[in-house]
Amino acid sequence: MLTSAGCTPAQRNPDNLQRDAAKTTSEVTKDAKAVVKGVEEGLKAKGSVDINKATADELEALPGIHPAEAHRMIANRPYKSADDLVKRHVLSQAKYAGISGQIEAD
Repeated sequence: MLTSAGCTPAQRNPDNLQRDAAKTTSEVTKDAKAVVKGVEEGLKAKGSVDINKATADELEALPGIHPAEAHRMIANRPYKSADDLVKRHVLSQAKYAGISGQIEAD
């Protein structure tokens, strides 16, 4: 990518620089989208965390869950369903929404 920044007068032309910048931006955008997709697929492939059996460390690995929340989740077991976390005021609706696709209550 850096070699296209220009060493010859033709490459220093503003039109060429703009075209190269647009091409590079497009490539970076595609790469970023691919990374996001890979992370999402990796999270899905990892499987759900059972909130009735998970350790504090496993619960803390969920996005946005801090140690105090993990311990509160453990202290309020057992759960009939994952949404019991909200019904029983263990987590806020916003926190639950952030992890709902990654948890289950078996």
